[in-house]
Amino acid sequence: MSDDDNSPISAREARRLFAGLRSAPALVLAVSGGPDSVALMWLAARWQRSLARAPVLTAVTIDHGLRQEAAREAREVKRLATELGLPHRTLRWRGAKPKTGVPAAAREARYRLLAEAARALGASHVLTAHTRDDQAETLLMRLLRGSGLAGLSAMAQLTERDGIVLARPLLDVPKAQLIATLKRAKIGFADDPTNRDTAFTRPRLRALLPLLAAEGGDVRNLARLATRLARANAAVEVLADGAERFLRLRDRGEAPQVGVRSFEASAFAALPDEVRLRLLLRAINALGHEGPAELGKVETLLAALDQAIAAPPRAASNGRPAMRQTLAGALISLAGGRIQIAPAPARRRKGA
Repeated sequence: MSDDDNSPISAREARRLFAGLRSAPALVLAVSGGPDSVALMWLAARWQRSLARAPVLTAVTIDHGLRQEAAREAREVKRLATELGLPHRTLRWRGAKPKTGVPAAAREARYRLLAEAARALGASHVLTAHTRDDQAETLLMRLLRGSGLAGLSAMAQLTERDGIVLARPLLDVPKAQLIATLKRAKIGFADDPTNRDTAFTRPRLRALLPLLAAEGGDVRNLARLATRLARANAAVEVLADGAERFLRLRDRGEAPQVGVRSFEASAFAALPDEVRLRLLLRAINALGHEGPAELGKVETLLAALDQAIAAPPRAASNGRPAMRQTLAGALISLAGGRIQIAPAPARRRKGA
C-alpha cells in the first residue's frame, strides 16, 4: 500500500488487494455500514467491473438486533449495493441475547450467519474489512490477556471457519486510507457509537493508541510485530510437526491404541518447552471433550509432568501411574516411562 496513510486507494492498489480471489466462483462481502466495510464493498465492486470474468459478489449485512439504528443502516447498505450493481441480503441474529459477553457472542453469531449465507450462495470466501488498526488492537487485547505466540500472531489474511474461508484483504490497510477513499468517491457511511463505548475493551484500547504512538508504538509498528510473531509461530509449528514424527519413529515397537496418544517420556522431555506445549495442546484438544485447553493450564500440566518424569521411579509393585490428571476433558497420565493422553471418563451428574 501507499506510505501515505491518508491517501485514497488507487484502482491499481485495489486490484492487488483482491488479486488472490480472482478465481473464486463467488464471494460474500460482510458489510455493516461502517467506513471499513463500505470501503470494502466499493473497492470490490470496482475490482469486479475491471475483470472480464469475475467472481459473483453478494453484500451481506448482519443485524444483531442490539441497536435501533441497525435496520436503517442495513437499508442504507442495500441502497448503496444496488447502486454498485451488487445483490444484498440482511440476516438477523434472532433469539435471546446474553447479558454478559455481548461482543464475543455477537461475533460468533455474525460469523455463523455469514458462513450460512456463503454456503447458500455457493461462495468459497467471506470477505471482512479488518484493517491494520484492527490488527494492532487485536494484538494489544491478546497481549493483555496473556496469549501465547499463536494468539499474539493476531489475525491472518486467510483462515477457515465452518468450511468457509475468511479473507481479510484490507488487513495491511490503515483505516484512514479507507475513509479517504470514501471521501474522494463521495460515499457516506454509518457511525456506530459502540465503537467509542468504553464499557467494551476494544474501544478502551483504541483510546490508548495515540499515547502508544507517541512512544513509538503506532498502529504500523504494532501490526508489523503481529506479522513477525506470525512468522515465528509458523516456524514453531513446523518444529512441532517434526517432533511428532520423531516421537512416532521412537514408538515403532509399540502397538498403537485407538483413541489414545502416547509419547516416550524421556524423548518428550528432551524437546524444547514450546514444542512440548504444542504437542500436549494438540493431543488434549483432539481427544478431550471439554476443550479447547487453556494455555496457562497446559503450562501447569507440563511443569507437573516434568516433575513426575524427574522423580525417582516408584516400586514396580505399586502399579499406580506416577502422575494422572484431567484437563479439558482429556486424561493425562505418566506410567511405565510413557505419557498417555486419552479421553477422560464422562463426569458424573450430581444426584445421579
